[in-house]
Amino acid sequence: MKLENEAALENLIICHQCSTLHFKTKIKDGSKACCSECGGILYRYDTKLIEHGLALSITGLIFFALANFFPLVQIEILGHTQFITIPKTIFSLFDNGFYIVGLICAFLILIFPLMIFVINLVLFSMLKLRRGEQWTKDLLILLAHITPWSMTDIFLVSILVALVKLIGYAQIHMGVAFWSLIVFVMIDLYIVKRVHLSEIWMLRKRIIIEGEKV
Repeated sequence: MKLENEAALENLIICHQCSTLHFKTKIKDGSKACCSECGGILYRYDTKLIEHGLALSITGLIFFALANFFPLVQIEILGHTQFITIPKTIFSLFDNGFYIVGLICAFLILIFPLMIFVINLVLFSMLKLRRGEQWTKDLLILLAHITPWSMTDIFLVSILVALVKLIGYAQIHMGVAFWSLIVFVMIDLYIVKRVHLSEIWMLRKRIIIEGEKV
């Protein structure tokens, strides 16, 4: 296959399952394109993704705020009670001299997850308003870089492991933030697995650049 210029690459797509190369074709709203070899899904085009993305982004930000402003767990040992929160956990690392670890944790479980949901909220809002050609492009590139570094799910698993080890030594009470964190992680995983960046790129191209009606 001979390509005249780099722009021609935008019309090609590779199947993630069998690596077969295909030419992109326009598909109807609510439909999907499948690989001719293995039948795997190449891409979807669904304008309802905008409303779903906005709803999930707003809901995720609400639960993220709850997970950070309220105590995760209450631990009681020999009459002494201590509340644990996400910001308090990060600050305790700095107080004990673990500056690099604290900085990494701040980015992985606080800053990057917040940025991802804020970026998604702005992106879907711009797609809804059919504006921001350059802004949406820059935000999508930024989103592609930081999404792999969100590790709230790993943080949640580490909390569960620590709680299991403490059950025999202390009384543990789950706080509002703990359940909010679980919901936030579930929304985060759903967005990562269900809302693919390639589909947002396609929405951007057809709605903002080509001016198709939603």
